[in-house]
Amino acid sequence: MRVREWDDILEDVVESNADPGGWRAVGGDRASGIGEDLYIGHPAAGVFQLKTYARNPYDVQGVGSQVARRIDDELDPLFPEQGTGAFGVQQPVEDEGEAEETAKELAAVLETHADAPTTPDALFEDVMDALDSPAYGPMDFDHYDRPEEMDELTDTFEEAEELLEAEFEDVVDEDVGRGFH
Repeated sequence: MRVREWDDILEDVVESNADPGGWRAVGGDRASGIGEDLYIGHPAAGVFQLKTYARNPYDVQGVGSQVARRIDDELDPLFPEQGTGAFGVQQPVEDEGEAEETAKELAAVLETHADAPTTPDALFEDVMDALDSPAYGPMDFDHYDRPEEMDELTDTFEEAEELLEAEFEDVVDEDVGRGFH
């Protein structure tokens, strides 16, 4: 298992070429200390674990790793089919022309959904398609605690958790020179 920067892990997700709408995620507070834990998985691309914290609204620090090569029958029930929310991974547009084209597609999607009966899930999926998101899906995320599934995933990947936790603590200790955490 290789521990890397959290954004390098998300780059692996983007480059996985897995079905964009097949991703699922579970996240919440870390078991101890500042920051959040996130497990993101896809049946064909595997399971990735991230540990992050926001130094400020513009700067996120953290580490992560791929903890499984696929979602098997044991892991599948731990990821939501329908979440309390949804997530999407986005890539920046390359140039002004692409930005204008994406804005037109997004406007058309919103107009269509405004004029016709729809569901929040259908709107979300159409927006992610218009934005050409490489990964999106349902997510269970608790901003104040940890979903039960997170504890089960942490127990399942206990060795990875210990290694990532140690690496993450090093990042936090380097970053937080004084103050409290």
